Amino acid sequence: MAGQLTISRVEVLDIRFPTSLEAHGSDAMHTDPDYSCAYVVLHIAENPDLKGYGLTFTCGRGTEIVVQAVKTLRFLVEGQDCKKIWSDFSTFYRNLTSESQIRWVGPEKGVIQLATAAILNAIWDLWGRYENKPVWKLLVDLTPEQLVSTIDFRYIRDVISPEECIAMLKEKKDTASQREQELSQGKGYPAYTTSVGWLGYSDERILRLAKEQQALGLVSFKVKVGQNLEDDKRRLRLVRQAIGPNNKLMVDANQRWEVQESIDWVTSLKEFNLLWIEEPTSPDDILGHATIAKALKPLGIGVATGEMCQNRVIFKQLLQANAISFCQIDSCRVGGVNENLAIYFMAKKFGIPVCPHAGGVGLCGFVQHLQAWDYIQLSGSMENRMIEWVDHLHENFYSPPVVKDGHYLLPKDPGYNGQLKDESIATYEFPKGTYWSSVADEQVHPTMVCQ
Repeated sequence: MAGQLTISRVEVLDIRFPTSLEAHGSDAMHTDPDYSCAYVVLHIAENPDLKGYGLTFTCGRGTEIVVQAVKTLRFLVEGQDCKKIWSDFSTFYRNLTSESQIRWVGPEKGVIQLATAAILNAIWDLWGRYENKPVWKLLVDLTPEQLVSTIDFRYIRDVISPEECIAMLKEKKDTASQREQELSQGKGYPAYTTSVGWLGYSDERILRLAKEQQALGLVSFKVKVGQNLEDDKRRLRLVRQAIGPNNKLMVDANQRWEVQESIDWVTSLKEFNLLWIEEPTSPDDILGHATIAKALKPLGIGVATGEMCQNRVIFKQLLQANAISFCQIDSCRVGGVNENLAIYFMAKKFGIPVCPHAGGVGLCGFVQHLQAWDYIQLSGSMENRMIEWVDHLHENFYSPPVVKDGHYLLPKDPGYNGQLKDESIATYEFPKGTYWSSVADEQVHPTMVCQ
């Protein structure tokens, strides 16, 4: 690694897409989301053509707060040599998340962790581009010791150690190349779709999308629930009839209910043969999730959560409490690739499959790398594992994820698939992009209210 790669500038933009106009992404708690992101670009002093692109997903109003958090953190990043970061990544992670004054508004949770994720995702993207490898391949090609050295084990050593993680990787090493070849040359990694089930969609649209998604090879479907029980039953009956009795069906309440309400509501839906209930209650309520999981286990319905879990500690406790049957990491909610790796290792130790949350802006592109790495090097299994697929906004990326015959195809381009197209930035940067400028005077869109 001769020669420095100095981060000269951390650029951050507020990008918002008006998805609420067609009810894309609508659920019981987020009825009118405008899918958005705080978009980070890392500039390198020694090579202006080499950049790193990262983001963290948001839902419209409030994105400006995350953008400001990135700006607050950037003094810890600018002037740093990427090669030194990569050689001692866990120390850089600790420094970024533990600055003595900034950590007071965290620590390692909320807006400051979303900003941390955007920066770290950009650093991993840059590393992949520098090595001319997609991030999944970069991860696979690291030695077990190198990969584990990227993780900050603070607060989780009571359940897992670096030595255990290294041993897990070595256990699967001899057969890893076979799984890599299988992903590269086979069908890819199984996907499931949420596109049929947004709460604001009409019945006609749900039925049309269910047919279209099945024609694309998808066999697992998720529906948003939680506002009205009888309406949920009607919509689930539509979807179950459309997909047949053998395809998988999941539901997602997006934290809508109290604990007992969750149990009663989902019990009322047992006729639809559900695989899981996702985010039934507050994402911080570990013991509440455990109570729900215990009550629903006799019905064969698992509990899934993770997309709004703030850090590895929450995941640790969910796993310790037997509170989840499916672990749903999010590429932008916790501290980027580094913290997600820690969560994967803990899930492996507790025997819980990881099914990443995706959709949003850029999430499908990111998590496909993590799940490919997990299959090749860590879990070695696709049993009860799949990646969420939401077919929105991918056209805004230079290297979008590809799903064919119900499977994610292994990404081939260098980096982490997070670079937005220049024309999309020019159109949707908030508030000065051409789209937002055109609606600002008329105040015809709710996102403009925050200005």
